[in-house]
This record gives sequence, C-alpha cells and structure tokens, in this order.
Amino acid sequence: MNSPEGNQDGLRGGVALVTGGSRGIGRAIVQRLAASGMAVHFTYRGNAAAANEVIAANPAANITAAAVEVRDSAACATFAEQVADRAGRIDLLVNNAGVVRDNPLTAMEDEDVRVVLETNVTGVFNMARAVAPFLISQRRGKIINLSSVSGEKGGRGQTNYAASKGAVNAFTKSLAVELAPRGITVNAVAPGVIETEMSRAVRELAGEQILSRILLRRIGQPEEVAHAVWFLASHFANYITGQILHVDGGFKLE
Repeated sequence: MNSPEGNQDGLRGGVALVTGGSRGIGRAIVQRLAASGMAVHFTYRGNAAAANEVIAANPAANITAAAVEVRDSAACATFAEQVADRAGRIDLLVNNAGVVRDNPLTAMEDEDVRVVLETNVTGVFNMARAVAPFLISQRRGKIINLSSVSGEKGGRGQTNYAASKGAVNAFTKSLAVELAPRGITVNAVAPGVIETEMSRAVRELAGEQILSRILLRRIGQPEEVAHAVWFLASHFANYITGQILHVDGGFKLE
C-alpha cells in the first residue's frame, strides 16, 4: 500500500497497538498503519507462524508481534507497559481480536457463549483499560474498536456474537463520553461480510443468500476495513468520536 504523501494523515512516527493482527482484517490494519509510518505492535493468540509472516512480508516497516491472550487482563497490562516503555508513548489502540462460535441458541454450549463474550467484550475492556492511562497522561490519543454489522442486524445462529458486538458498540459510545475531556477519541468500525478465514464457513454455506442482502452485491475485502480504521486514526477524523462506522456494502435488514 502507498502511504499518503509526507505526513498528511498525521500518523508518521506514531505508535499503534493492534490486537489480533496476524490474519484477515487485523493483518490489513497492521499493514495500513505501518504504511503510514506508524510503529505497529500487534498481538496474536497462538499462530506464531502467521504473525512472523506479517513481519517478513513488510521488511521495511516497523512492526513487532507478541503472543497475548486478550482475555487475560494482566497480560494486556504487561503488553501495554512494555510497548510504552520501549516507544515512550502510545498513540493508538485498535481492538480487533475476536472470535465466532455460531450455533442456534438451543444447540449452543456454555463454552460457545463464554469464549465469544470473554474474547470479544472482556478483551476490549482489558486492552482499553491497559492503554487508557497512557493516553490520559498524554491528553491525546485514539481508540478504535472493531464491531460488526451483527451488532445491529441480527443473524441466525449468532446470538452470542451479535450480543458481543452490540456490547462493543455500547462500550465505544460510553468510553467516548468518558475520555473526551482528556482529548481522546473513541470510535468503532463495523464490517459486514468480509473475505476472511473467519467468515469462510458462512460464505460457503449461504453465499448467494448473503450477496442478495448486500446492496453492492459483493463481499468486502480486509483492506477496505483497514482504510476505514486508517481514516479514524488519522487527523482527518479528529472531530469524530462515539461513532460506529459501517463498512458493509449496504447490508440490508430483512
């Protein structure tokens, strides 16, 4: 990707933390922010090979990876402290890590509910709580949470996932109110159906049905979500906070 000329987006030299940055949307976000000249520190859960591949594929960029379980609040706090100690500051947090465990409610196991809520909701709390003190002390910075079209438009077999992303939306708006007096903006990006490994099962099972609900009649690309995150991270979005930006090709509610 080509970064904007000079430092027109205000990101060059900044420090970003991205959770779940080894694959899919997270990987595209890491690459987009690095292309704008940010030092990007991303987390991954268990796939070290995928994480190393991101770094190897971008040799000219300032990218590092760390294995962090976002459900572990102490691990999140340690990661944020280590980055702040090395870099001297933190400018941006992108809460991207998330999982799906789709099933009809009556067939859903306790583990399906627990893992989705702990990763998608508690993980966002843990990282935001770990990073916020650094942003507050600087009296500047940005937090961007990855939500989903499912947070507002329910889908079959996604009660756990939809509930988690609805919570992310509410969290985003509430934290925006809380941190605005300190000069910190908080927003979310809500992707629709994007061509990633996470969405593969759904796309293969109901591809034509899904396309019929998308006004643009195509599946989105991870880079298109990454561009939305880049915009909210840039100084072009300095007067935007508490918003949910939908990147869904015009996903329709049935």
